[in-house]
Amino acid sequence: MEKSCSLLAHFEKGASALANEIKEALENSDVSAKIDAMKKAIMLLLNGESLPQLFITIVRYVLPSDDHTVQKLLLFYLEIIEKTDAKGQVLPEMILICQNLRNNLQHPNEYIRGVTLRFLCRLNEVEIFEPLIPSILSNLEHRHPYVRRNAILAIMSIYKLPQCEHLLVDAPEMIEKVLSSDQDPSAKRNAFLMLYNCAQDQAIKYLLTNADRVSEWGELLQMVVLELIKKVCRTNKAEKGKYIKIIISLLNAPSAAVIYECAGTLVSLSSAPSAIRAAANTYCQLLMSQSDNNVKLIVLDRLNELKSSHMDIMVEMMMDILRALSSPNLDIQRKTLDIVLELITPRNVNEVVLTLKKEVMKTQGGELEKGVEYRQMLIQAIHSCAIKFPGVASTVVHLLMDFLGDSNVASSMDVIVFVREIIETNSRLRVSIVTRLLDTFYQIRAARVFSCALWIIGEYCLSLSEVESGITSIKQCLGDLPFFSVPEESEAADDSSKKSPQANSIIASSKRPAILADGTYATQSAASETVFSPPTVVQGSSSAENLRSLLLTGDFFLGAVVCCTLTKLVLRLEEVQSSKSEVNKTSSTALLIMVSILQLGQYSVLPHPMDNDSYDRICVCIKLLCDNGDEMREIWLKSCRESFVKMLSDKQLREIEEIKAKAQISSSQPDDLIDFYYLKSRKGMSLLELEDEVQDDLKRATGEFVKDGNDANKLNRILQLTGFSDPVYAEAYVTVHQYDIVLDVTIINRTKETLQNLCLELATMGDLKLVERPQNYTLAPESSKQIKANIKVSSTETGVIFGNIVYETSNVLGRNVIVLNDIHIDIMDYISPAVCRSICIWDFKVAVNTSIQDEKEFLDHIINSTNMKCLTAPSALEGGCGFLAANLYAKSVFGEDALVNVSIEKQGDGKLSGYIRIRSKTQGIALSLGDKITLKQKGSS
Repeated sequence: MEKSCSLLAHFEKGASALANEIKEALENSDVSAKIDAMKKAIMLLLNGESLPQLFITIVRYVLPSDDHTVQKLLLFYLEIIEKTDAKGQVLPEMILICQNLRNNLQHPNEYIRGVTLRFLCRLNEVEIFEPLIPSILSNLEHRHPYVRRNAILAIMSIYKLPQCEHLLVDAPEMIEKVLSSDQDPSAKRNAFLMLYNCAQDQAIKYLLTNADRVSEWGELLQMVVLELIKKVCRTNKAEKGKYIKIIISLLNAPSAAVIYECAGTLVSLSSAPSAIRAAANTYCQLLMSQSDNNVKLIVLDRLNELKSSHMDIMVEMMMDILRALSSPNLDIQRKTLDIVLELITPRNVNEVVLTLKKEVMKTQGGELEKGVEYRQMLIQAIHSCAIKFPGVASTVVHLLMDFLGDSNVASSMDVIVFVREIIETNSRLRVSIVTRLLDTFYQIRAARVFSCALWIIGEYCLSLSEVESGITSIKQCLGDLPFFSVPEESEAADDSSKKSPQANSIIASSKRPAILADGTYATQSAASETVFSPPTVVQGSSSAENLRSLLLTGDFFLGAVVCCTLTKLVLRLEEVQSSKSEVNKTSSTALLIMVSILQLGQYSVLPHPMDNDSYDRICVCIKLLCDNGDEMREIWLKSCRESFVKMLSDKQLREIEEIKAKAQISSSQPDDLIDFYYLKSRKGMSLLELEDEVQDDLKRATGEFVKDGNDANKLNRILQLTGFSDPVYAEAYVTVHQYDIVLDVTIINRTKETLQNLCLELATMGDLKLVERPQNYTLAPESSKQIKANIKVSSTETGVIFGNIVYETSNVLGRNVIVLNDIHIDIMDYISPAVCRSICIWDFKVAVNTSIQDEKEFLDHIINSTNMKCLTAPSALEGGCGFLAANLYAKSVFGEDALVNVSIEKQGDGKLSGYIRIRSKTQGIALSLGDKITLKQKGSS
């Protein structure tokens, strides 16, 4: 049997003479010196050192000590030392300990008795237990409950050992008497736990006999009762009706832990609607009554699990769940909204939206600590409600538009995207949304929000008044023109005023920029060579001109969007305005704005000059206003909106496909047993049992009980660690959980000799951490051993586990070492497809090198190999132009983001070339994902 370890701590071993120093300190009469020496000895033993020379010293000088700390450390020491030889026989010197243990079990101090009984729970040697049985049994009647409850645990641990059954034949009967007579809650709990583990029939009999009084028992005993009920009902489902009554009676217990366990037990044992409803009610009560945020998160996880299998019942509890938004914790609020959004139906959507509106209004006061982030979550939730149920959009869209000028760019961006989608899907709200947007246009602060708002104005201002209002709003936000001025020196101004108008015009036309000595620009007249002041930016007269401020900081992409919007408005004005002069006047104003933006982009007073794309785009707008044809008008006024409609339809199609993918596809075999519920005898069955039978029949009919085990996938997780010709063969089954890895290593002794002190030594590289100390084992000839190793994971960085097997034999002096194959941790176990909501910074580039010759086939191969989600709409990937660009996204269990851009081109010889760029906030996931893509992009195998 494996040696138990109660303490794991790192200790610097220091000098080799430390054992002699410990020995001298133990022989000292100073108690504090003995305590320090015992601690050092225990630390050395836990770190793999063997100190056989200390045993006799400890027996002579530590055993007689009356100090409680020394006695406790002595028990720690006795627990971790080797008590048996290679053949499994108890060492002779261990008999010296038995007399001391018997004295401790009869000690007048209850603490000494209690810790000694706890120590006995960790022993496995029969020879040590035999002389101690009478003393252990006598402690069942001790006056102090601390001694009694530890005596019960000691009896249970001894009785469970196969070779010790003859020592305590009537132990269950004695413990049952203690259970009936003892008044201490902990002692009663331990007594029932002993019957639960060692004599289950007696525990069931006692429970059913006292079923009416279970609600009066203590919290500890009730928890063990629930464990027993779960164990019994799993083995014998036919009798779960009478136990469910006990569980329901415990739902009113005063302990939160008990009612939480009751709810979980109900869900695991019964699928009847009344049982699920009772469990859901219990979880909702805990959600509101408990103040610990961790408890609330756990309860929300349980409610989320119920939602997946009992949607109809959870819809009834939705408003109770929504009350958890009163918590100030963002994680609780986010998880609550995620659950509620999947429970919305046409019947309750109005109540949900009304509640969310109230929560949004609370964030305006600035009292909440993280009100900006919370508001963003609420806006996204309202957006989802309005998309699913367009009828509620009219009640929230105007409220949300008040946040277009929010200081949080992400929040205001969510609002404008929501408005853009609603104005297309809900045509009845178009006029009111356009009017409201024009009224609040000056409040917008962010360039991205301005761009989206300008696109809405350009596409959805259809009537004459809307077009005119749209142009007026843009002009007001841009302010006075031009955007910069070139002031002249007063003397030059006086001289030029005296000249003729023809001369002034010549001078004005011959002005050119000049560079001064300090590197700044100035304006120089060719006629008089007079140097003027550098051009200065003219700020707007109104503090609300945010659009002008953004342009003056050099955001020329926004300037191009302004020009495109004005172009669309002028083109639409030509359709709705009968007066040609008004159209020409408006067109001239728009052209003046465009030329002013172009001039602004040519001067170096701004942080950077205008980019070529924006310049070309504005020039196209000017050309279109000067000379436009029907074909260009069709493209600008209709094609753009048609593309947006197609994008929305693709988005809805993807959501429908995701819902179908999440839906459980269940089926039952034609030759499965059919259980006719209506032909059963209902005699003696409660309503809950009848409901449970109906639900079980439905699950069997739909195949929900059928578990689809992917055996091939399991075999892929078995890794060979040693060769077939090695004297010790080892293989590992790797199980990956969210934050840890479990290695189940099978070790087989292929020799005819007994392997002693066999140890599996593991080490890790990367963000992996081994949490268990390796233990030594004795392996008989041609026998096997299962060893488990737990490894903690803290990030998705590529990790490697390596190590060796060390053992000793009687024929060879020294230790034999077998080096193990490395285990590489797959990043795919930690990332899952998701929707991108963050900005990724870290960049890593991988060149395309593949034998695949079709662009879409290569993209699908990368998606399947990396477990990522394609963010690019399917319509954007259609066609065969020889180029393909797509964005992929995934999120790890540690909250790390990974954004991948695939850009490929088909060459003349049919091969694909290009790059795959990986962006993330952390370096580890980018490098790991890059290595995975490099390995997998070769082919579809």
